[in-house]
Amino acid sequence: MRVVRVTWFGGPEVIEAGQAPEPVAGPGQVVVRVEAAEINFVETQLRRGITPGPPLPETPYVPGGGVAGRVARLGAGVDASWQDRRVVTRTAGHGGGNAELAVAAAADLIEVPDGLGLQEAAALLNDGSTAVGLIANAGVRAGDWVLVEAAAGGLGSLLVQLALAAGARVVAAAGSADKLAVARGLGAEAAVDYGRPGWGKQVWEATGGTGPDVVFDGVGGRIGREAFEVTARGGRFSVHGASSGRATTIEPEEAARRGVTVLGLEQLAGLGADPRGRTETALAAAAAGRIRPVIGRTFPLEQAADAHAAMEARAVPGKTLLLP
Repeated sequence: MRVVRVTWFGGPEVIEAGQAPEPVAGPGQVVVRVEAAEINFVETQLRRGITPGPPLPETPYVPGGGVAGRVARLGAGVDASWQDRRVVTRTAGHGGGNAELAVAAAADLIEVPDGLGLQEAAALLNDGSTAVGLIANAGVRAGDWVLVEAAAGGLGSLLVQLALAAGARVVAAAGSADKLAVARGLGAEAAVDYGRPGWGKQVWEATGGTGPDVVFDGVGGRIGREAFEVTARGGRFSVHGASSGRATTIEPEEAARRGVTVLGLEQLAGLGADPRGRTETALAAAAAGRIRPVIGRTFPLEQAADAHAAMEARAVPGKTLLLP
């Protein structure tokens, strides 16, 4: 079967297309015929030999921790009703999904609801679960002003929609006119370019001079710090990523002086403990038309290196998918 491998840690050029034996389902496992494989930003960091948390894989390896497709083969002890069903799932060992066939634990399979495409399901597997959890952790309420960084990304675009569904008012922040247009199209009331000086003042003005009640910080670095500076007194500052390369850290004394509750990166460990229910919530919301994943671009499997390069260049809004 066709696969792509990370041959060594480095830039996108270390990803090579190749062949591998077809996988075999062990007891309690299935083989999924992959129709869409998600790529998240953490996978690009692991490819470079940088980890924001997960252990680094040993090279060479086949990346890809999440896929959508049809169940092709069943291992011993797996209910026969799973055969040929449309599913979305994390892969066994959190790798191997960038291939025509991938192994997953039967316990991890989530059936894709009728009316929802497999590409959309793949886009919601991890980002949908995370977005649902972050919204709950931050306690987003009707009437809140919510600032979402990287608001046109796979996760950010879902945070915008879920915040709006909760009755909040959203300020979207992103780094280009095209991405700000995507966020406005999702319903953001205001949109600011955080690549321009003074963007924090724009956020302040958009919220009527109070600052956002909730900030979702997935960028970190200078942008995350500036977002904290405009957070409303008594607000919540939620950290979920560090695409800038450095997560935002706030000293407890500083947060206390501002009356801001900081939800740090450690919250992700809790979200990872039982993601299934949150993924099902996101899939059901998408099937009902309440949210929609933004799929910015799809690439053939053999062009995985180009997909990684596009993500790192911030060239594509929304989710990037590989199509074997």
